[in-house]
Amino acid sequence: MNSVKRNFKSIIVIGTVVGGIVVASYSVIIAPFLNPTPWKEEQIRSRQGIDREKIQPGNMKVWTDPFERKSD
Repeated sequence: MNSVKRNFKSIIVIGTVVGGIVVASYSVIIAPFLNPTPWKEEQIRSRQGIDREKIQPGNMKVWTDPFERKSD
């Protein structure tokens, strides 16, 4: 009977830790993955006055997405 109590307490502690990690990571990992629009809009707003070509080091081309579909 004593070992059952100890195992149950261990399961409760491990479940609490895993649950806490899942809850904490939801707003950082899962929410942006499911709905990226607000983060994209925020990124556009925060980079409005920046000329990316001007601050690019070594006169390198600004990175573009190689998998983006090109409109003809």
